Amino acid sequence: MIIVLTGIDGSGKSTAARALVAAVKAGGGEALLLNNHAGRRSMSVLGDRLGVRLPPRPADAIETTVRVWNVLVSHLRASRHPGLVVMDRHLHCQLALRDTKGIPQGRLLPWLLAALPQPAAVVHLEVDPATAHQRILARGADNETLEDLAAFHEAYRRLPGYGTFVKLDAAVTPQELAQQLLAVVNRPLPATGTLSPDRT
Repeated sequence: MIIVLTGIDGSGKSTAARALVAAVKAGGGEALLLNNHAGRRSMSVLGDRLGVRLPPRPADAIETTVRVWNVLVSHLRASRHPGLVVMDRHLHCQLALRDTKGIPQGRLLPWLLAALPQPAAVVHLEVDPATAHQRILARGADNETLEDLAAFHEAYRRLPGYGTFVKLDAAVTPQELAQQLLAVVNRPLPATGTLSPDRT
């Protein structure tokens, strides 16, 4: 069973993913956490140190290459794991980032999303950009602006598959969010093998 977590920076994806895996293991189950990062943070830190900022398209080309590689490796590992696989980020994240930069979706990423094994659920962590920005400032590891986060927030909503995502309130504590995720994992699967979306 694969669960994918998406959401803007500062929504708590990584913290929630770790908490979910820990909760499943604590209950005697098997769970594996896989990260599908694009290297944006490393590129940003390096760029700040060198005083260089790549134009949107070259930056996207590097990020997409890293993200696609990580996603493919993650799906290979997931195919060999007998329990729950939690993927922190996926190709949806890159598509949303492209939207914020005015870059077309292209053909490769949508094709891969359709061709790869479908997750039981894509869980989108909903959080106000201002709250996410405060979290980012508190951890001191990123330099995302409130404007960038707001644009990312809206870009997710324009994704073709956004209506099928399971939406969870990420403004709660990590423990509460982990319980919400556990409830998603424990939902009965319909005949299609995918979870029904939460449209609230």
